Amino acid sequence: MDIEPFLNYLKDVKRYSFHTLVAYKEDLEQFLKFCATKKDVFGFTDITGKIVREWAVIKMSEGMNATTVRRKLSALRTLFKYLMREGIVESDPTEVVMSPKMGKKLPVFVPDYQMDELLDSEALEGGFAEQRDRLVLLMAYYTGMRRSELVGLKVGDIDFSGKNIVVTGKGNKQRLIPLADELIENIAPYLKLRGELVNGRHDVFFVTDKGGPAYDKFIYRLVVRWLGKVTSLSKRSPHVLRHTFATQLLNNGACIEAIRELLGHSDLTATQVYTHNSFENLIKVFNQAHPRA
Repeated sequence: MDIEPFLNYLKDVKRYSFHTLVAYKEDLEQFLKFCATKKDVFGFTDITGKIVREWAVIKMSEGMNATTVRRKLSALRTLFKYLMREGIVESDPTEVVMSPKMGKKLPVFVPDYQMDELLDSEALEGGFAEQRDRLVLLMAYYTGMRRSELVGLKVGDIDFSGKNIVVTGKGNKQRLIPLADELIENIAPYLKLRGELVNGRHDVFFVTDKGGPAYDKFIYRLVVRWLGKVTSLSKRSPHVLRHTFATQLLNNGACIEAIRELLGHSDLTATQVYTHNSFENLIKVFNQAHPRA
């Protein structure tokens, strides 16, 4: 059973990111390996709902959490929708399979006092590396950009006169994010040092110590390292700064529709999860301040 045409479709037509494609490939290969143990399965048309359900149950029994199993089933559903559209199968065996229920998980965020402690730290003052690291943290915290968006940012995406950034998100969708004054103040000296280091070789905004384009793991490790200095959160990543950006905006009165646009969410449902963090904050205030709480 060949899944390469399907993966090419996701890459070229749906324009899925590299990391999403890798996850799809791994999930589908795991399922097909399981199907290979079934003596009566020779092709996609032989796969039944019973087989899909059995595979999901086995994964859960092995200790895999509900979120991961749901993701794997989602990959299978996408595959079979493609196979039906291509006329390779006549029915979708995943339609009769229920995804496991999962508890609601609130986004992890860094409190504002810890972000102030980090961004005002003397350790982030110094040469090019320190200026670059501080700017990465500031950019993620002030804009809510995804890690892939930070990596893909180009020098030409910064509009100083309009005080905004053009961000290219999922599916190559672009959005404008306002530039805070503190960001502008830090970008100018960084670009001067970056220009001397890169010497016109490329236009990627964030670069390594040697001037090469910053890559995914470089940004991830940078953020993890610096967040580890001010917080004991088990999750420390650029996405946590994205959560922090959204949570702080909501707690300070921003409307959820504006936050959705800034985050680049296509659906308001994805943004509404941050209202739970805000409500948790209100509960704490109530319990601490109300005389009969």
